[in-house]
Amino acid sequence: MGSLIDWDVAARAAKRFSPSPPTISRQDADDAVGELYQATSLAAGHVAELTRLTEPPVSAATRVVDRDAWIDANVGGMRSIMTPLVDKLTAENAVGRVAEGIGGRLTGIQVGLVVGFLSGKVLGQFEFFDRPGGQLLLVAPNMVAVERQLKVDPTDFRLWVCLHEVTHRVQFTAVPWLRQHMLDEVAALTDAVETDPAAMRRRLSGAVSELVKVIRGQGDGSGVMAVIATPEQRAILDRVTAFMSLVEGHAEYVMNAVSPDVIPSQEAIEKRFAQRRRRGGNPLDRLLRKLLGMEAKTRQYVDGSAFVRSVVDRVGVDNFNAIWTSRETLPTKAEIADPPRWIARVHA
Repeated sequence: MGSLIDWDVAARAAKRFSPSPPTISRQDADDAVGELYQATSLAAGHVAELTRLTEPPVSAATRVVDRDAWIDANVGGMRSIMTPLVDKLTAENAVGRVAEGIGGRLTGIQVGLVVGFLSGKVLGQFEFFDRPGGQLLLVAPNMVAVERQLKVDPTDFRLWVCLHEVTHRVQFTAVPWLRQHMLDEVAALTDAVETDPAAMRRRLSGAVSELVKVIRGQGDGSGVMAVIATPEQRAILDRVTAFMSLVEGHAEYVMNAVSPDVIPSQEAIEKRFAQRRRRGGNPLDRLLRKLLGMEAKTRQYVDGSAFVRSVVDRVGVDNFNAIWTSRETLPTKAEIADPPRWIARVHA
């Protein structure tokens, strides 16, 4: 039996379906790349001051990339984390007939469609599945496209985004156990996958129902994955949701906490970027965002930032940083919504 997912096909399909980059001269493109590297260096000092977290001397790689390079990195990362799941399904013959009938090529195209869509949305990302040491990716064409769309100062906007992404780099390098924590949660999700064909059919039926709801403008925005998950997987997803709310909210807090003289037009950038998030894109864009749970990710920014701001206001940055001590000090999903509960538990 062939592979369940043809990853080479996925990468090629993603590049084919990736949206066209903005038109830009070679000189302006080179200037943008250079300025983004400078912005990451400048951002590092502000992030260190605001977070009081210390990166190791040899930190993760920082790369300014185009969409194709972003696709290659993320398909590589997906292949790494999904191989155990694919092996499990294949070994237990849970999807044997489906794989034989459809083949890895069609599945690869489906994966490529999703990755291609995302390649036109992501401004930056700290990716740690493809490379053990992690890498900070800044997607230059997306940065240029959004700053043009928002009509904001490019230099200010690039530094603003870099503050967010460098915060992620600092989180995962200054607190190195975070990467293994995420890998363990992914492994737990794989272990919890049901391989019984009847159970899989029930889950797929639920996915179809959720698809209908999304098309009708219903659903809670958590995406199809949350619907097809088993109770055990939902518990894991709740932990992952809380963790992502923390790291995203922490980065959101930092990028908006710098002194006004660092980014003079920050207030305008924040306002226009928030409006862009609320509006979404065209109808197809909004549909895909709902299916992929990207609306839930937007809530992670808002809820997580409110959590971090509330805790820092109450107990200060140093006491907030107790959150990075161990898995046990990470907030639960309920504590993200109720910061005093986390303070009472950790700083009783």
